[in-house]
Amino acid sequence: MADKINWGIIGLGRIARKFAENLQLLPSARLAAVASRDIDKAIGFASEYGAAKAYGSYKELLEDKAIEVVYIATPHTFHLEHSLMALHSGKHVLCEKPLGINARQVAELQKAASQTRLFMMEALWSRFNPSIREILQRVKSGQLGKPAYLRADFAFPALDRDPSGRLLNPELGGGSLLDIGIYPVFLAYLFLGVPDEIKTVTHFGPTGIEQQIGMVFKYPQAVALLYSGLSSRSGLSAEISGTLGSIYLHPPWYKTDGYELQIGEERSQVSLPAQDNGFLYEIEEVHHCLQNRQRESNLWSLEDSHNLLGILDRVREASGIAFPGESAG
Repeated sequence: MADKINWGIIGLGRIARKFAENLQLLPSARLAAVASRDIDKAIGFASEYGAAKAYGSYKELLEDKAIEVVYIATPHTFHLEHSLMALHSGKHVLCEKPLGINARQVAELQKAASQTRLFMMEALWSRFNPSIREILQRVKSGQLGKPAYLRADFAFPALDRDPSGRLLNPELGGGSLLDIGIYPVFLAYLFLGVPDEIKTVTHFGPTGIEQQIGMVFKYPQAVALLYSGLSSRSGLSAEISGTLGSIYLHPPWYKTDGYELQIGEERSQVSLPAQDNGFLYEIEEVHHCLQNRQRESNLWSLEDSHNLLGILDRVREASGIAFPGESAG
């Protein structure tokens, strides 16, 4: 593989801008091309972030032989379509979370990635945060004893936004759950696994999207309390407790720069400042996997993505969340 890995970006919204900013921090990365259905937007984005080429269609970018890996930052409901397009065009894929809007779609992407023998990963950037990685090791080592309780929230006010936009539009998989609720659910899965039982309390908004949801996950010896919403702001805090101690993640927990460790009556602070906005670490993981000819990440595999969407499917079933036109594909 060449000294620099050539990236393409599909979908040029706010998240893509953050991603492009972090891509510039890595000497081993080159933003080779960007694509939007609006060519003027693509040209402006390319100029701002130093992309070599700008395309007015996704197909054109995927036909560019210089592109090795594609970052997909389109709305949730297009992730399956655009990821399949990229894989069948011979490109490695990093796709924004959620990888699909349900577990069936993720299973289809797993199959396509296996058939094409290409790398694919869900861009769940919190998994690669240095503090979260270290906390997971502490929990796995038994330092907290047996995990018994986890709590996490993620909410911000957004009900005044454009009803046709991604957050409030059910046609685009809108609502808090797949956009930000996925983070607390991810944390519960990472530390506690797949729950035995799920209970929810849900409020729906004027456009039909779920605007607020509380979740209780029951495990054999543990409980997780999770919350996401678009109707108010939350503390963006998280904690995990076991029979011997607790860890409190510094807010905002999903991109935390450290944590407080309590064992018995002793408390200590651990500082692990995250570089820039944190996308850097998932990009480094992609580079590590490509350089070592891995088709999946050992930190966040496609099976992890499938399990996560399976949990979200159960949350949606329990709370009556459905999207127009949703099908097994």
